[in-house]
Amino acid sequence: MHQFAMHFTSTPRGARLARRLVSHRLNAWGHAYTGPVNETLTLLAAELTANAVRHGHVPGSDFHLSLTQTGADAFRIEVSDARHERPPHGARRPAGPDDESGRGLLLVAALADAWGCAPRPDGTGKTMWATATGRPFGEDAAAACAKAR
Repeated sequence: MHQFAMHFTSTPRGARLARRLVSHRLNAWGHAYTGPVNETLTLLAAELTANAVRHGHVPGSDFHLSLTQTGADAFRIEVSDARHERPPHGARRPAGPDDESGRGLLLVAALADAWGCAPRPDGTGKTMWATATGRPFGEDAAAACAKAR
């Protein structure tokens, strides 16, 4: 079982670095850059870290990313930020065709086997998490991704 964890600055550059390191780490663990495990987990990392930077940023705080291999091709990714507010589940209006944001959690829901949000144990914010396997993108995920565009 493998694990990778690191703190990143709560900036777009920090989110980009986190995404790249997830991809590099998965490749080092034997999951090729163009394989379904690497592609799925890298996209999940991109969405969760972008949300941590955009919606979870508190001045002077970083975000924390953790990637754990829980089985042969099964993983759990967690991104913790300093905001306590949980993401809305269905409370927001759907993103319109011309909106430039508002689709990230749709992608997470489509790509993850399970996902959610929990308070951090130390009380300093929340952790968004997702579990995923190395299954290729199925029709459900493809349809959800197409709908999110």
